[in-house]
Amino acid sequence: MFVTIIGNLCKILNKMNYYHKPVMPTESIEYLNVTPGFWYIDCNLGGGGHTSKILEKGGKVIGIDLDNDAIREVAKKYNLEVVNSKRGLRAFSDNLILAQSNFANIDQVAYELDIKEIAGIFFDLGVSSFQLETAQRGFSFNLDAPLDMRMDQSFGATAADLVNGLHEKELAELFWKYGEENFSKVIAKKIVEVRKSKRIETTNQLANIISSVRRKSPVDRTHPATRVFQALRIAVNDEINSLKEALPKASNLLSIKGRLVVISFHSLEDRVVKNYFKKLEDEQKAKILTGKPIEPSEEEVNINPRSRSGKLRAIEKVS
Repeated sequence: MFVTIIGNLCKILNKMNYYHKPVMPTESIEYLNVTPGFWYIDCNLGGGGHTSKILEKGGKVIGIDLDNDAIREVAKKYNLEVVNSKRGLRAFSDNLILAQSNFANIDQVAYELDIKEIAGIFFDLGVSSFQLETAQRGFSFNLDAPLDMRMDQSFGATAADLVNGLHEKELAELFWKYGEENFSKVIAKKIVEVRKSKRIETTNQLANIISSVRRKSPVDRTHPATRVFQALRIAVNDEINSLKEALPKASNLLSIKGRLVVISFHSLEDRVVKNYFKKLEDEQKAKILTGKPIEPSEEEVNINPRSRSGKLRAIEKVS
């Protein structure tokens, strides 16, 4: 009983702040090789966990996030005033600048701020704990909420729009391409069948539809809806294309000997990062620092289960 009460209290406290436990923070800072006084870009600000580690090492940070909640909460943490510019929310201090933007616009953000010497750029491609545990964001099948999943809730199609608007074949292709879901065709068929009688509006509705045709087996470590929810989130936020667009811009922004560090959480993202890093090395523009991706320790996974699928890759720019 006591453990349950404490667990529930922790969840409540987490939701009061933009909470996100950073994945592989020690390894991330080690590979970024933070040098005091130099600028670094955190392309997925979230709750500011990795940013705080860079600041502790004496680095200066430009923190980018599409989610305005992230900008506001981290600004509050550092007592920064948030201003609303034409390009989104901004907050400034001598060693920390926060910018609401898609990381695909990393070059525009750096140009706008007139910061040219970038010693390191960091991507953590995971969804923050705050987003997962805030019901109205619609990212999680554990909380009943509108099917939204937009990082920036001010514009764009929602997950509900895709679930109710795409044809059966398009849904199956989406679930396979972005979720690598083996039961994609069966799930898509069931969704189309259900939505003929009523629109699918909530996370619980969708999770129950998926569970009705894709039951959890004894060897499954995740909920039956995990891959479909992942696929929808990626599609709604155009995450793969944004990553493909951002990586070349990031490497161009780096100073010589600057580091680019990426933590991905599923094979599609990791493949994009791996192939791009290999391309840079083949062109003799960068040196790969991680022969195999770095994975979280068993101890970290026990403390933070969401880190389990994380893979860290890093390069150093040489020309």
